[in-house]
Amino acid sequence: MAENFLPRPAATVITVRDGANGYEILMLRRNLNSDFVGGAYVFPGGRVDETDAGERAEGLSFGLDDDEASRRLGLDSGGLAYYVACLRELFEEAGLLVACTRDGAPIHLSDDMTIQRLAIGRSEVNAGTLDFLEMLEQEGLVLDLRGLEYVAHWVTPTGFSRRFDTRFFVVVAPADQVATHDAGETIADQWIRPLDALDAHARGELEMMPPTISNLRAITHLSTAQEVIDFAHSRSDVVRVEPRIVTRDGEVQLLMPGDDGYDD
Repeated sequence: MAENFLPRPAATVITVRDGANGYEILMLRRNLNSDFVGGAYVFPGGRVDETDAGERAEGLSFGLDDDEASRRLGLDSGGLAYYVACLRELFEEAGLLVACTRDGAPIHLSDDMTIQRLAIGRSEVNAGTLDFLEMLEQEGLVLDLRGLEYVAHWVTPTGFSRRFDTRFFVVVAPADQVATHDAGETIADQWIRPLDALDAHARGELEMMPPTISNLRAITHLSTAQEVIDFAHSRSDVVRVEPRIVTRDGEVQLLMPGDDGYDD
């Protein structure tokens, strides 16, 4: 492992929808050749970019400003960038756009022309030839942050060369859009009930990281997508979780806050 590196700000979104047998969450499988958790099943997410912050990003967001976003995340400033980042990543990695008109009216993106236009826009954004915010401006849309709720905060343990300070959010998937992986950073997409995902992980079928497992466990007792949103909205106890890596008797172990020896 490497020396201690400062964690980079990141945002991840647990996307939910109601299904015939209970609500489901969207999981993406990372490219097997990825240098970070390759092959693992994750929620859409990634680093917070510079363009996710600032007046332009705030002007293209509806329902939340930086002051309120920062208060929710326990930051002095810059909180809105995490909200913008997770919806940008949701569009880039899964093709879902959580947006509305500038006055907050709902939108429908299910007609063939719009689907094709947004697919082209997504390809250009992922290729780096089009800025995500510019695409929103071209479409006359803004990000709809009203239904995006903050639910967890995890930090990659010291010792990794790539560390992330990640805020987790939840959102209901737009009903008229179809999620698809980007065939680049992610190679598969799957809607699955949280309990089924955990069972598949226990059987060795779905590789998942501790933050993913923990967040799934926290919502398995809920029954509908709206209950997941309400659960996150009601949380006032989101704490920073930073696991520790220790070696005991020659064996590397991951300790969570509260585990024996974590504070040694």
